[in-house]
Amino acid sequence: METASSGLALVDYAIFGVYVAVIISVGLLVSRRNRQSTEGYFLAGKSLPWWAVGASLIAANISAEQFIGMSGSGFSIGLGIASYEWASALTLLLVGKFFLPIFIRQEIYTIPQFVEKRYNTTLKTILAVFWVCLYIFVNLTSVLYLGGLALQTILGVPMMYSIFGLALFAVVYSVYGGLSAVVWTDVIQVAVLVFGGMATTIMAVSFIGGEEGLFGGFGAMYDAAPGHFEMILEKDNPQFMNLPGIAVLIGGMWIANMYYWGFNQYIIQHTHHMLAIEKCIVATSKKCKTTLF
Repeated sequence: METASSGLALVDYAIFGVYVAVIISVGLLVSRRNRQSTEGYFLAGKSLPWWAVGASLIAANISAEQFIGMSGSGFSIGLGIASYEWASALTLLLVGKFFLPIFIRQEIYTIPQFVEKRYNTTLKTILAVFWVCLYIFVNLTSVLYLGGLALQTILGVPMMYSIFGLALFAVVYSVYGGLSAVVWTDVIQVAVLVFGGMATTIMAVSFIGGEEGLFGGFGAMYDAAPGHFEMILEKDNPQFMNLPGIAVLIGGMWIANMYYWGFNQYIIQHTHHMLAIEKCIVATSKKCKTTLF
């Protein structure tokens, strides 16, 4: 496979190296605090500001699946692929209204813990083993593969080295430092993801537009592929079966959305923490203590 690494200069590699060093340093630095207890590890001692938790929630939902997988689907299908993300907004409201208050009230930090309180230890163990296997063989493998593919294509790093490097990069601070380390490194990463993604999009579309710039690029794309800007596809569209239908939108998708936004461990930790902060603010009529180190 040919790579695009020949187009990178020394300064590009230097920036990449600095980014890795900063993320690891910040993660290890903040992990010195709030690691002594379950609450400290899983909820960072409830000492994080809302904006940091919110940024981390966004970063937790953005990974190689979105930047590579959904971008590829958008290229082949069009804007209709965004229906999966837009349908999550209502799910988040329901989770915040009905599920998270129960977790806060019962002081539940993990979903297996909730299952143990509601049912028994055996079911908790079965669920924990099932989710560990699901994360390892489905979530992590797909994310690591897509991330490794990106590093191989852009930097020319062999696939296996890329995968093991990405895994080690995450383990160094996330497993050691818990939620506190994850959140503060996510604050940095979400800025890179959002602003970097916007900058890349603007430059790419402007390049397509040529002398007409950004708006000319959008016009050129619409003229070349008008069907990609449609949210509802006709049955004769070759991509019709690749998008959810009405039955899925009002039926099966709710199961996936409720699992992801309501019972997915790394998502529930962030939202759990945000409600804990809000509860503290309302109870004391002042801002909760927020600390970085």
